[in-house]
Amino acid sequence: MNILVVKANNRPASEAVSTKMYEAFIKTIDGVNVTTYDVFAEDMPYLGQDLFNAFGKVKSGEEMTDIETRILAAKKKAMNAFSAADVVVFVFPLWNLTIPAKLQTFIDYVYQAGYSFKYDENGQAVQLMTDKKAVILNARGGIYSTPEAAPLEMAATYIKNVAGGVFGMEIIDEVIIEGHAAAPDQAEKIIADGLEKVKNVAKNLSAVLV
Repeated sequence: MNILVVKANNRPASEAVSTKMYEAFIKTIDGVNVTTYDVFAEDMPYLGQDLFNAFGKVKSGEEMTDIETRILAAKKKAMNAFSAADVVVFVFPLWNLTIPAKLQTFIDYVYQAGYSFKYDENGQAVQLMTDKKAVILNARGGIYSTPEAAPLEMAATYIKNVAGGVFGMEIIDEVIIEGHAAAPDQAEKIIADGLEKVKNVAKNLSAVLV
């Protein structure tokens, strides 16, 4: 069994709770093949016309520019990593109500008709990743679990909608650490309790997958 951990925060653990979550997961997981895809360490040009130009040049045999070569290679690497995984663990913060741009680029690379989903003869979307599982590990300094704030949260919700809704992956676990910035007097306990939940996720995966 292969676990892909998509790490989406390049801030140190001393400053970033989602980095603490990543480190707790990696230190606890045992007995399985684990690969980290660090979106901030990878060369990942943003999705745009360069990719579509590259697709056209592949078909025509034209020579590609540097950026076209890079974005094709980056997309292929992300898709290969995703394809090889039985379980994908997304570890990320909420930044400005959404996910980091680098994580969005990873999603853009694997969000492809014919790969992660397809359209049937009636034009309906069909999930193509139903054999894979997903885990959501997210940190957010504010409190977004209340009915009033929940509609503003577009990070964990987005990843779940894509992985579970569009791709058809089974979301088997989720840990959200929230409120540590909003309630600094309780931050230490909030973070510690959340990290214990992360460790339990890793232990459960180790037990199931070994």
